[in-house]
Order: sequence, then structure tokens, then C-alpha cells
Amino acid sequence: MSRPPRNPLIPMRHGVSASCVALPQPPAGTAPWASVLDFLAQRLSRVDRAAWAERLARGEVLDELGQPVAADAPYRGGTRLHYYRTLEAEPVVPFSETVLHQDAHLLVVDKPHFLPVTPGGRYVQQSLLVRLKQRLDLPELSPIHRIDRETAGLVMLSVRPQDRAAYQALFRERAVDKLYEAIAPFDPAVAMPRVHRSRMGEDPQAFYRMQETDGEANSETGIELLERRGAWARYRLAPVTGKRHQLRVHMTALGLPLAGDQFYPYVRRGPDEPEDFADPLRLLARGIAFTDPVTGEPRRFDSGLSLDWPSPA
Repeated sequence: MSRPPRNPLIPMRHGVSASCVALPQPPAGTAPWASVLDFLAQRLSRVDRAAWAERLARGEVLDELGQPVAADAPYRGGTRLHYYRTLEAEPVVPFSETVLHQDAHLLVVDKPHFLPVTPGGRYVQQSLLVRLKQRLDLPELSPIHRIDRETAGLVMLSVRPQDRAAYQALFRERAVDKLYEAIAPFDPAVAMPRVHRSRMGEDPQAFYRMQETDGEANSETGIELLERRGAWARYRLAPVTGKRHQLRVHMTALGLPLAGDQFYPYVRRGPDEPEDFADPLRLLARGIAFTDPVTGEPRRFDSGLSLDWPSPA
């Protein structure tokens, strides 16, 4: 599904595009909300009423013409409001992204560990997309695909909205060759190279984890041993499918959980707990190759990053 076009009257602020909420038309003879503040406090209750009142007073909620909405403005169904997401205290990710390629259609960057691709949860300014929008002055920039916040390496972004669907189709149609590298334990009993297939689904006990389940396989990864150093080894991973946490789950299923993994095989640190920047997930999006759907050119990009070997212990 394509996203609705951005309202040109609603500017980007500090690299963050405005979010939009539609005000439904209430049934005739009813008036569930007397004011815009009443509506926002009830429908978007993750932000409390006092905080919404402050945002309205600061001019951070706009109408469809880009004008600030007053705190006591009456509710009008059938319209839209635009607001900017902010956080009171946002953790700083002390690592920088690197631009590897930029043209009129495509941006390719090396993302560091710990940095999310898009705003979400406790990260807004500290996200790859917002950083790049501000740094490169590209307000229409949007990610073509995503990798986990904990994973480092290649991320592709579309510079123009009209090109995004064509690039995304490459991933949907599995027309992209992707290679990852990972560091995990060495086990001579696990034969290499190998292909691991399984059915994956969400872990009902933890929304941020995935697990293997019974049933027809919906995920596939090729795995190859590249190098061994004592108890640890470096592996090349070639995912055919793109399930969330697929590489982490597949390696854990083989008894080879990735070094630095906070979620597998068990939760070492919750998603909202402080990070240990000295112990990143040893997973790197190393290479990507495809035929550019806009220019027709063959493309190949390789990450300039490398993974640190963990302590021998």
C-alpha cells in the first residue's frame, strides 16, 4: 500500500515529518468531543492531557493549512490534524552513519550499531532517517528496507517518493542478493555450509522476539563458516526471506547464538533498558546487489564496517 502524499503546507521540523490524525465525523446529534484537546487526550492517550495542552500552546499541532491550532479550538469532524512527535529525554547513540552512495534516486549508507532506521519508541532525533534528513536536507527521504536497530551495515533509502515503490518491489519479489556477516560460537558438530529453513512467528511471551514454530517453512537462510578464532567463528549469512530477527533466530536454533545478542537465546536486556555500547550485536549487513529499477544499472554495494571479535572468554 502506498502512503498518502505529504501535505506541502506542513513543514518538517528538526528532520521530523509531522504525523497525521483524522478527526472522524460523529453521528448526527452526538458530540463526543467538545474540543481538539478532548479528542487528542482520549484518542492519542500515550501523551497525557497536560502534555497535549502544552503542545497546542507551543504551536506544535497544525491544521490542514499548516496553521497552529489553539488549545481551546472546537472539535470539527472530517478534518485532519498534524503534530510533531517529541521526547522529553532521548538516549544519544554515540556512533555516526556513513554515506556510501548518493544520486538523484538512491542513497546508500552504513548504519552503526544501536541506531534505529526510523523514529519509534524512545528514539526520534536519534534515528538514521531523521539524522540524514537534517544532514543532507532531503525532506522526502524514506527507507526502502530496514535492518534491526542492533544490526550495523547497509541501508538503502529512496530520495524521491515516486521511486520508492519500484525499489521496495525488489525486496518483495526477492530480486535483491543480500549478504550478512556474524560472529557466533564455533561448534564442530554443526556441519557447514548449510541451509536452514523453518517456520517463524511472534513469541507470545515477548512482543519484541520471534520464535520457530511447527508448520511449513516461511524462512530460509544460507550459512557458511568463514573463519574461526578459538571458541568463536565468523559466518556468512545469505537470507532468502526477510522475516524479523530471522538470522538471529536461525543461528540460535543451531545452538550458535550471535555474540552480543540481548534477546536470544534468552533476554539479557529489555528493549527499554540502557545499552551496553561496548557489547554490540555481532551482525553486519555486509553486501547488497540488484538491478536498479529506475536506471537499469547493475548495482552492488559493500559495507565499510567490520565486526569486533568478542573476548575469548
